[in-house]
Amino acid sequence: MELLYSGKAKDIYKTEKENEVVVHFRNSLTAFNGKKKAELDEKGEVTCEITKIFFDYLEKHGVLTHYIKALEECQFLALKVKIVLLEVVVRNIATGSIVKRYGLKKGMKFKEPLLEYFIKDDSLNDPPICTSHIRALGFETEENLNKIGELTLKVNDLLKPLLEKCKIDLVDFKLEFGFIDGKLLLADEISPDTCRFWDQDTGKSLDKDLFREEEGGVVEAYKEVLKRLRTAVQE
Repeated sequence: MELLYSGKAKDIYKTEKENEVVVHFRNSLTAFNGKKKAELDEKGEVTCEITKIFFDYLEKHGVLTHYIKALEECQFLALKVKIVLLEVVVRNIATGSIVKRYGLKKGMKFKEPLLEYFIKDDSLNDPPICTSHIRALGFETEENLNKIGELTLKVNDLLKPLLEKCKIDLVDFKLEFGFIDGKLLLADEISPDTCRFWDQDTGKSLDKDLFREEEGGVVEAYKEVLKRLRTAVQE
């Protein structure tokens, strides 16, 4: 297959159909905008499977995604979308950069989900951007921005109870979106690479923070998330 794009942890390949691509998850793991890197056995397979479960679950609950069907262990078939150059973050519990930015107490639960936008540009270190700047600088129209915000909050409302069944707190997560034929779709991935998951009993991270903070057991934690998700969706 012809490689169309290679990111930090995924490759996108061309298919025989113009509007379809193959998304391949690698074993790569990065943090701090690619400054810290590692290769972990089985990581690509696990993140791919978790993303498939999330996308399939969201599709069944009315959220349109670019996901079409599963392929090999580390791959799935997806619609080829024009990616919105914004990363959208939802925060339910304070941790990470927002704690440093505003001097918040880690673990504080927000009264309502916080919605943040970041410019999708590694050369700028993905800086935060407010909605007025998004409109003024032409990143997105007000109509599309409203759609993106509404869909993001819907995803949050759907994932929280699913993860509650897994005894996992959905702390925060990043989403990416794309358009095809004027239709907004959820794209990219949803996995411990792009979310923060805390075990409800222990408070332990089950996500990429284990890599950021050099605590180890990254793939084991990802596998634990996958195991719980498989059980939850089968109930």
